[in-house]
Amino acid sequence: MMSADRILAFAAMSFLLIMIPGPSVLFVIGRALAQGRRAALATVVGNTIGAYVLVVAVALGIGSIVERSVLVFTLLKLTGAAYLVYLGVKAWRQRGSLQAAFADDKAAHGSLRTVWEGFAVGVANPKTIVFFAAVLPQFVDRGQGHVVVQMLLLGLVFNVIAVASDSVWGLAAATARNWFARSPQRLSLVGGVGGLAMVGLGVTVAVTGRKD
Repeated sequence: MMSADRILAFAAMSFLLIMIPGPSVLFVIGRALAQGRRAALATVVGNTIGAYVLVVAVALGIGSIVERSVLVFTLLKLTGAAYLVYLGVKAWRQRGSLQAAFADDKAAHGSLRTVWEGFAVGVANPKTIVFFAAVLPQFVDRGQGHVVVQMLLLGLVFNVIAVASDSVWGLAAATARNWFARSPQRLSLVGGVGGLAMVGLGVTVAVTGRKD
């Protein structure tokens, strides 16, 4: 099986990548500010599932197709970007209703829909796609065999670190939201800013990445 040194080296590289806020982190923060703690944590769950789907794809050899095909990579990236823009516009339009949603504990925080939205962002995250397709296979000890199992194990290590990091971001943002919630004007402002941030994030994802 894999050596501890190899796993720790991958964990260290994963930690460095995860600590740099990307689409997933920014989306979790936006959800926390707009909808609160439960929605943020549900988004983290969906995001993690989406990221692990990428791990499975790489382990089964599908990831190499995405990495080598500019067309497939671009379509996946643009799909994720368009979804982010859609969610951002939706958050902007609904910013005036955030006060009622905050006061109503029956709001659909933590719903399957929120998890799905996190999943869609996680599975279309260009940074994670490139990392899993180009970096993950380099840490596999092919001499030990069980290559697929090794990749799945490394992917699990990545996701454990990502869950911890994203949850901290989400909880911190949700705590800040409590202050905004004391004023309808402030809450409307943060909802609007969160929506615009998601739109900006979607545009950024669309225009960055591979140029080949």
